[in-house]
Amino acid sequence: MATTDMERPGGGRLGTRMWRALTAVPRSWNRFWRRVSIYMPKRLYARSLLIVITPMILLQSVVAFVFMERHWQTVTVRLSQAVTRDIAGIIDLLDTFPQPESYAQIIRIAQERMSLKIDLLPAEPLPPPGPKPFFSILDQALSSEIRKQINRPFWLDTVGNSNIVEVRVQLDDKVLRVFVRRSQAYASNTHIFLLWMVGTSLVLLMIAIPFLRNQIRPILQLTEAAESFGKGRPMPVNFRPRGAEEVRRAGFAFIQMRERIERQIEQRTAMLTGVSHDLRTILTRFKLQLALSGSKVDTEALSQDVDDMQSMLEAYLAFARGEASEDPGRFDLATYLDRLGDEAKLRKRKLKITLVGEPEVHVRPNAFNRLLQNVVGNAFRYAKEVEVKAVHDRGMLVVMVDDNGPGIPEEKREEVFKPFYRLDEARNLDSTGTGLGLAVARDIARSHGGDIKLSDSPLGGLRAMIRVPA
Repeated sequence: MATTDMERPGGGRLGTRMWRALTAVPRSWNRFWRRVSIYMPKRLYARSLLIVITPMILLQSVVAFVFMERHWQTVTVRLSQAVTRDIAGIIDLLDTFPQPESYAQIIRIAQERMSLKIDLLPAEPLPPPGPKPFFSILDQALSSEIRKQINRPFWLDTVGNSNIVEVRVQLDDKVLRVFVRRSQAYASNTHIFLLWMVGTSLVLLMIAIPFLRNQIRPILQLTEAAESFGKGRPMPVNFRPRGAEEVRRAGFAFIQMRERIERQIEQRTAMLTGVSHDLRTILTRFKLQLALSGSKVDTEALSQDVDDMQSMLEAYLAFARGEASEDPGRFDLATYLDRLGDEAKLRKRKLKITLVGEPEVHVRPNAFNRLLQNVVGNAFRYAKEVEVKAVHDRGMLVVMVDDNGPGIPEEKREEVFKPFYRLDEARNLDSTGTGLGLAVARDIARSHGGDIKLSDSPLGGLRAMIRVPA
């Protein structure tokens, strides 16, 4: 239901504007964080370091600002007031005792009692103002105090790393030159506080980073174990749940899940083995009875059915029993593609091969050979021209098999991966004609942590894209 102006807070045009402004705040906030997330680190360790370091930097910045603004500036202003008060006292003495014979006593008093070295110069113009420092509390504080307490023309030099500050004040018939130690007018020990603050922060970081790394390491090991299991590889030997309680619970849950999955695979394999053994016994009896029945014409069709059934059982059992328990190893793509070239010559097919990247991949060799054989074998069987391109880059292997055959309709490209599913063109048959070709191929690809996708080929037929971590 639409919201009217009367229903919005305030009502009227002003209420509408306020309502729009309020509703725009969450959208703007979400856009801001989406942009920030682009530049944020993606790894857990880097983000954890950022969580530790960012508050520390913010806290130090606030403390340093407050210290600079309050303590440092206040102390410097008070020291400048004291120095200016001493200079004003000397000027009063010079005005009270203007006789030249009194100057020596005034200079002595300034040096012994006030730690100021003064000189009386002839009446001459003051030097031109020098460049102002970009950041100098001393220059600002001392200039301000001289204007307030003395109110005479003056020249001030605080630039440079010298420990002496020079002040010249224009008197009636002379120029008073005063040399002041910088520490008298300036809180020069402030850097010690900053060094202590930065130093202690670095020490805390040096202690926090190893502890943080130890907390992150179990999570990374759990991630590595999960990735290895997802790719059909054995878990790392040194993996054991450790770290924080939540991480240990996740590790134990993963181990239990892996054991349950492995038990289910073993049960499936054992069941298929038993079923196939019993069925093969029955099929053997059928063959024997057909052989003893006599008439070859009547038994020829039955014998063919028995052979097809036995081939189907052998094919599926070989997949379920053989590749599931195979250990990962090295598979040489270059050698396999060379064999494909020889097979293409025997079948009188036109074959184009492209290999990009490292030829050796880390997979289960027999299973991966069966995967490629099923996919490429289908292309050889139903096409005259085949292209195979393998790209191995950044831990991922992509194999594209293109052909100019009849292809598969788009709405049936997922159906053909179902076991025993057959199209009219029989594109899903494996070498034994059981209808398990693409189903077995996808099962192997997914057991490696990858998949197979079908699409249209530039050659006019079917493209099978195999993506497997390697």
